[in-house]
Amino acid sequence: PRPSGVTCRSTRRRWDRWLTVQTPSVLAERFIAELRDQSFRVFSGVPCSYLTPFMNAVTNADGLAYIGAANEGDAIAVAAGTQLGGTPAVVMFQNSGLGNAVNPLTSLTRPFRLPVLIITTWRGQPDGTPDEVQHEFMGSITPQLLELMGIPWEPFPASEAHVAEVVGRATTYMQERGQPYALILSEGTVPESSVASSEVIAQRPGTTTGAARVSLPVDEALRAVQSVTAGDVVIATTGYTGRGLYALDDRPNQLYMVGSMGCAPSLGLGLALARPDLKVVVLDGDGAALMRLGAYATVGRERPPNLVHVLLDNGIHESTGGQPTVGSHVDFPTIARAAGYPVVHSVESASELAHAVHAGGSGLKFVYARTALRPPEKLPRPSIGPADVAARLRSWMSS
Repeated sequence: PRPSGVTCRSTRRRWDRWLTVQTPSVLAERFIAELRDQSFRVFSGVPCSYLTPFMNAVTNADGLAYIGAANEGDAIAVAAGTQLGGTPAVVMFQNSGLGNAVNPLTSLTRPFRLPVLIITTWRGQPDGTPDEVQHEFMGSITPQLLELMGIPWEPFPASEAHVAEVVGRATTYMQERGQPYALILSEGTVPESSVASSEVIAQRPGTTTGAARVSLPVDEALRAVQSVTAGDVVIATTGYTGRGLYALDDRPNQLYMVGSMGCAPSLGLGLALARPDLKVVVLDGDGAALMRLGAYATVGRERPPNLVHVLLDNGIHESTGGQPTVGSHVDFPTIARAAGYPVVHSVESASELAHAVHAGGSGLKFVYARTALRPPEKLPRPSIGPADVAARLRSWMSS
C-alpha cells in the first residue's frame, strides 16, 4: 500500500538473471520504523553503495514510497514538494552529488521553509577507509559544505539505542525552524544483513518504438567500440563503463571518467569543438544520461560533426548495487532526435554497433544499444590516476 496522498510507480523491478538479494539490516529497519512514527512517508534519492541496505529496507517496507530521482537536486525538490503537500520526506544520496543539491537547498527549501531530512553518505571521509580519488575533496568538505548552507548535521546513529534521540532532534529542528537537517552516513554504519539468492523473472519494462529491444552482452558492446576506435578519442562515463573498457584493453586514447556523473557528453562536446580534426566517441549510460539530460539539447544545438554519442542502456545503476534507473519507459533515440541530433541509430548487435560508430559521413551521431547486466565477477579499477589518464590522452592527441 502507498501512503495516503502519495502516488508513484513501484521501484521494485523484475530483471532477466539471477540476482543476489540483501535483506534489510536491523538498524535500517529500526530507523525507518522511527521515521514512520514521526509521519515520514516518502523517500527520494540517488543510489550509493553505502546506502544499499537502507534503500532495501525502504523499498521492502509497506506504506512507504520510494521515488528514484535522476539527480540529487531533483530528489530535494521531490521531497520539498511532498512536504508542501503535508507529507514529510527523506532524501538519500552520495556526498559526491551534494553539489547537485546545493541549488534547491539554498533557493527552494530555505526561502519556502520546506524542511527535508537529508541522509548523505560520507565517501572520502578523511579519517575513514581510503577511497577513490574522485571522493577525496568532497569527502574533506562535506560537513563544512552543509554548515556553510546553514544546515545542521550529525552522524547517522550507529546503534538502535540512539535512533530515537537522533530522529527526535532532527524532527524537532525541522518543525521549529522549517529548514532541512542532515545525517552523515559513514561506511559500514548500516551493516549488510543476510544474503539470499532469488530468481528474478525476465520482464524488464520495455521502451517505446524507437529503441532497441535486444540486450547485448556489455563486454561485446565495449569490444565492438574498441574494434573501430583505435584512432579516435573514447570518453567513457563514470562507473562500470570506464572500468569495463579498461579491463578489456587499456589504451592511451581512452579517458575513464570518475565522479561528475552525467558530464561525459558535455566533456566530449567541448573536446570535439576544440579538436575538429579528431573523432570523439562518448560512451554514456542510462543513469548518467538521465542525471543531466539537458546536455542533449546543448549537444544537439552545437552539432559537432566529429562527435559520436553512444548510449549503453542496462536499466540500472550498476556500480552502486544494481538499483533500477527511472529510464525503463524512456525512448532515448526519440529524445536525441528531438534534441537535434541529425543522425540516430538504434542497434541490436555488436556488428551493428561497430558499424554505426565507424560509419563515415558528416554529422553528429547518436547510437543507442540496450545492454544486458554484467556478470557478477569484480571489475578492476584503473591503476592509472585521473590526472595521468588526462595527460596521457593529451600526449596521444598531440602525436
